[in-house]
Amino acid sequence: MTVTVLPIIEPYTKPAPPLTKVMNERLQRLAKELEMMHLKDLQAIEPLFEDVVIYISYNSKYSLRWKIVNDVPEEVENIVAEQCGKLGYIRWKFSPYVINQRRED
Repeated sequence: MTVTVLPIIEPYTKPAPPLTKVMNERLQRLAKELEMMHLKDLQAIEPLFEDVVIYISYNSKYSLRWKIVNDVPEEVENIVAEQCGKLGYIRWKFSPYVINQRRED
């Protein structure tokens, strides 16, 4: 299974400019660590040709959140939830209406 973790930088959670750079670099580093270290065992799960795509981002309180954005077996979702929980990441509560609303602003 191919694991891809993408850092999502939200325009509406922008802190002060000097902090923005540090937080974005941290988010990118944590995405790579999650993909390469914490979820590396998923690469051995059958079928090997399937993908799991995970978004990570900050919420409005600057906590890290995650969401699987494609269809995966429940077993894979549980493994991701367990690993992210161990790291203190929270599940991303996704609402298409909120995202579309913010894009219009």
